[in-house]
Amino acid sequence: MSKTSILSVELKTVQAEMKSLRAKATQLRAALKADKVAAKAEKAIARQAKKNVATAKKAERIAKLEAKLLAMKTGPVGAKAIKMNKKPSACTTTYQMAA
Repeated sequence: MSKTSILSVELKTVQAEMKSLRAKATQLRAALKADKVAAKAEKAIARQAKKNVATAKKAERIAKLEAKLLAMKTGPVGAKAIKMNKKPSACTTTYQMAA
């Protein structure tokens, strides 16, 4: 074989290797892009879950505060309510009339 034929065979093998390496690089780029898309989707899901938890906690806090406000509006309960519902004594009644 001549030197040129050996070089041409080597050139062909190198070109074939380059072609396979380019194809492999293209596949790796596509896989990397798919991984990035999947990671972005996972982050979005995690963010949405965090928002949902925060919304639930906020609604729970609001409900608790509304219940507390309602309890404050209803007036006294127990011994204070019993004392307030009693008829005023005679001295209190006269004092109210004088005033």
